[in-house]
Amino acid sequence: MSKVEEFEELRSLLFSIAYRILGSVSEAEDAVQEAWLRFDASPTQPVSAKAFLSTTVTRIAIDVLRSARVRREAYVGPWFPEPLLSDPYQDPARAVELADSVSMAALLLLERLSPLERAVFLLREVFGFGYDEVAAAVGRSEAACRQLLVRARKHMEAGRPRFEADRAERQELATRFFDALKDGDVGGLQDLLAADVQLVGDGGGKAPQLARAVVGAENVARLLGTVFPWLIRIDVTCEPHEINGQPGAVVRDRDGKVLHTLSLDVLDGRIQTIRSVVNPDKLGHIGPVGDAWAVDREVKRVRSGRG
Repeated sequence: MSKVEEFEELRSLLFSIAYRILGSVSEAEDAVQEAWLRFDASPTQPVSAKAFLSTTVTRIAIDVLRSARVRREAYVGPWFPEPLLSDPYQDPARAVELADSVSMAALLLLERLSPLERAVFLLREVFGFGYDEVAAAVGRSEAACRQLLVRARKHMEAGRPRFEADRAERQELATRFFDALKDGDVGGLQDLLAADVQLVGDGGGKAPQLARAVVGAENVARLLGTVFPWLIRIDVTCEPHEINGQPGAVVRDRDGKVLHTLSLDVLDGRIQTIRSVVNPDKLGHIGPVGDAWAVDREVKRVRSGRG
């Protein structure tokens, strides 16, 4: 195969590695593009294109993550990964690991790890790389990688998210949730929520949001059941869609532009966490982004009787 063909065959794997390290679709795409440029510029043909490109994209992503950590510390409000509508890399042998590792909850848990721990954990535990391959990718000895993995596993096991295994049951619950949301059915919403459910939003200070954090089934149901019927009234729509492998929706304005995403963590037949990504900087890869401030103003006008 030509270099282009080899690269295209591996593109989905490279993106999936970079996204899990970075939690950013745009930065992952940039890392993959930079890996291609280095591969294309290499004066010799690597013995293994997969090894060369995996190592290259991992090291690029680690460097980007180190600088991104500084920006995230100054981030306004809660920080969430950029929502991913579908993971392009599929491997039936590692389907469970891949699905678990891309959820919002798992990506937030990965934030507890150092960049090296994160890369080692993902390459070994999620993508099934051998220790020799992991060591080459991160530029450490196999012994050092084993130690990094032990530390990473301890952090991850302490807070590892657990979700419903039955996808059909999760989707059925999500359907009921979004139906109740559209109808403003506060009681119906409350029945679907865990007692200690959390509603958390990431606006980055760049968009209006329901709230940074609301806790408790009654509080969350009342807030959602009050706000969403007014949004529906001005032709805002909830488009059901998996978000990071979990049930969710893309919320759009009357022109079809993206306002935010909602993702649901489901456990024991109840919704445990609702995460909303409203920051427009994190939505552009989904489609044209709407003006959330204008929508907020219109809702206020309608509610006041002036709309």
